[in-house]
Formats: sequence, C-alpha cells, structure tokens
Amino acid sequence: MKTLAQFLLLLPTLLLAQHKVSGKFSPAKDFTYALLYEATPTGTNFVDKSEIEEDGTFHIPLDPAAKPGIYKIVYALPPEEYNFDLIYNGKEDVSLNFSIEKGLEFTTSNENKLWSSYTKSMELVNMAISNFYSQESTDQGAYKDIFKTLEDTQRGFEDASKGTMAHTFISANAPYIPSSFEDLSTYSLNLKRTYFQHVDFSNPLLLSSDFLNDRVLAYVFGMAPNTDNKIYMDNINSLMEQMKGTDAMVQATLLNTVWQRFVMMENAEVANYVIDTYLEDLAKETNNGPLSREIINYKKNAVGNKAQNFDITLKKDGNEISTTLYDLDIASRYLVIFWSSTCSHCLAELPEVKTIIPKDLQVIAIGLENDTNTWTPEILNYPNFIHVLALGKWDNKLAEDYNVTGTPSYFLLDNNKIITSKPYDIEELKEALK
Repeated sequence: MKTLAQFLLLLPTLLLAQHKVSGKFSPAKDFTYALLYEATPTGTNFVDKSEIEEDGTFHIPLDPAAKPGIYKIVYALPPEEYNFDLIYNGKEDVSLNFSIEKGLEFTTSNENKLWSSYTKSMELVNMAISNFYSQESTDQGAYKDIFKTLEDTQRGFEDASKGTMAHTFISANAPYIPSSFEDLSTYSLNLKRTYFQHVDFSNPLLLSSDFLNDRVLAYVFGMAPNTDNKIYMDNINSLMEQMKGTDAMVQATLLNTVWQRFVMMENAEVANYVIDTYLEDLAKETNNGPLSREIINYKKNAVGNKAQNFDITLKKDGNEISTTLYDLDIASRYLVIFWSSTCSHCLAELPEVKTIIPKDLQVIAIGLENDTNTWTPEILNYPNFIHVLALGKWDNKLAEDYNVTGTPSYFLLDNNKIITSKPYDIEELKEALK
C-alpha cells in the first residue's frame, strides 16, 4: 500500500515530464507533414512526425527521455532546404506558428522566444548602423547613440538569458562595438577581424544548429562588397585562418557549405579554388569518402571544364560510323541530354526541346534505360538527335561520369566540348540557348 501511495504522489511529476512540440502551419493546404529530428554535430536522428490537420495544426509528443538540444522540423522536400531549428531544454513545451508569408514565430518556450526576440532586436539596430553609413553621416552624437543601443541590447539579452541554452547563441553572436567614431572602411575591417571572436567552433550546441553555417556564409558573402572573386578568395582564406586549430571535421563541414554555395552560383573559379586549396585535403584527412567523390565528380563536370568523353555511333548513308564526343565536328555547339523513355518528365520536355534547337547546335541524347523496349520506338520521334543507349540506367558509367541524379539533365557544350552551361530545366535551357 505504501508503494502505491508513493507512486500516486509521483504520478503528476511523471505526467508533467512529457513535453510536446506543436504549432500551426499556414496556409494549411500547402503542408502535409511535420517531421521532427534531433540534430547533432554529426547529423540528424528522426524522432517522430505529425500529419498537418485541416486547420494547419500539428502535435508531436516528446519522450520523457528526450535529450535537451537542437531539434529540426522538416516541412517539405528537399529536407535540407525546407526546415527550421528549435531549442528544446527538456523543461518546457515548444509551440510555434509557421507561415509562408510571415515566417516562424514561437508562442511557447522561453528559450526560443528569447533567441527570436534577440535576433529581431539586433536586426533593427544593425539596420540603423547600415542606414547611418549608407547616408555617409558624420553625426557623432547619433553614431554614439546607435552603438550604445547595440551594446545595451546585447548586454540586456545576455543577462536575461543566463542559465538558458539560448545564452550560448546570444553570447556567440556578440557584435563588434567601436569605442569611438569610425569611418565605414575602418568599421568594416574591425567587424571582419572580430567576427568570430566569441564563437566556439567546438561547442556541440552551435555545431548541431544552423548558427555556424549561417555565420560562415554571412562572413564569406556578406563581407564582400561586390562579387569580385578575389575578395571571395580572401574571405575564404581569412575564414580558414580563424578556424585554425578547429577539428578537421568541423572545418570540412563548414567549408563544404561555402563550396556548395559557389557550386549553386556556377562560380567555377572560386569553387575550384576552395577544392584545390582546402576542401580536397580536408576530405582526405577526415576520410570523408562521399565528399571526396562529390569533389571528383564536380571537377569533372564543372562549367568551364571539358566534358567527359564517350563513344558515339553515327549513321551515314546507311552505314554506322564509330566515333567519340571529342572527335565529333559537325556543329559549333552541342547539347548533351540525359533522359529516359520511362521518364514522364522527359517525354514532356523533349518535344519542346526539339522545337527550340538552333541550326548551329547538335543534340546528343543519352538514354538511361533498363532495356530497349520503349527506347527504340521513342527515339524515332527525334531523327535529328544523335542517340546513345546507356543500359543499366543509374548504374551506367556515363551517369556516374556526369554525376547525373535526375532526368532530364542538360549539358551545353561549345565546339571544343567545354561545358558552358548546365541548365536546370527547359526554361533555363531556353535562356542559355539565347
């Protein structure tokens, strides 16, 4: 009886120990599921998911043993793009609203409301600093007031967040505050010099969140007054200098984020500089096989590099002639298309491609196929294309050589077979052909 009484006394505590992540997405029709992941310095672990109700609400209960830390909610595909972080301290529920129009707002959770309020406050002060310099003002009284507000804001939130997990982020984000008036050039140099002064690159909480990625990207791209590649390279060198002594895995992860951005920008010069100067060695040092393979594939297929060679069979006067891409000399430009006769998207786009091809361009259509059953009749619709059959589909060497992960994929080449563009879709192809 005594044991039962003790259990009943503990029951309210046990019930209170289970917390939840809940909220509302809007407009509700644009969302299906909310997936919750625990974020760690090395990746993510799936926790649970919730269907988005008709009114946009979702509810994910947390195991009482759920660890405090950073968690991610994924709300669409691809997951690496459509997600956001939240802090869970093991002591409180987390409630939020997420709107495509207004963004993320936390309605419950002191941790998240503190960090959110802090970032909004700092944005307002930084906007005032930006406006001051853009107006080329020399009003030292106004200058002093702005930076006094910045200092008070930082100190106020650091004091308010003591004892919380949010404090780690707030203190790591501590800004540079000049002791007296500085012109824009001097202020920019000092801001850049001290940008990582309060950042601990070994802190597991920072490593688990998007904080370091965002800060590194802001440093490389935000500290560049224009898109001059020399400035980008200088910023990358400076970043690596400030990360000296940091774990190689951390350096590789953060630099990979920067490299991927240059890849997306199709800035081959800087992307190759990152690889050759730092990233390739870091991938080897950390035994990161996937990153090493990705680097190799990029170097083979970057805009500005020569396309990978392959065999081609031409038909002329009823005869078959064997040649290669490199030996082909029948046009001033070439469009290599990876497609499949079982790909509905390809079957919708290729007829349109046929109508926009200029006279100086030759299409080489590489069919990634498991067999010839549908490929053989389908290629009859494109008699002016050069057709290459690549059996084995994704396992075919050509798919690997060109790092093809989806169909259709386009590679626009000049007469020397140099890759000049890799259009993402038919609309980008139209622009590239202009």
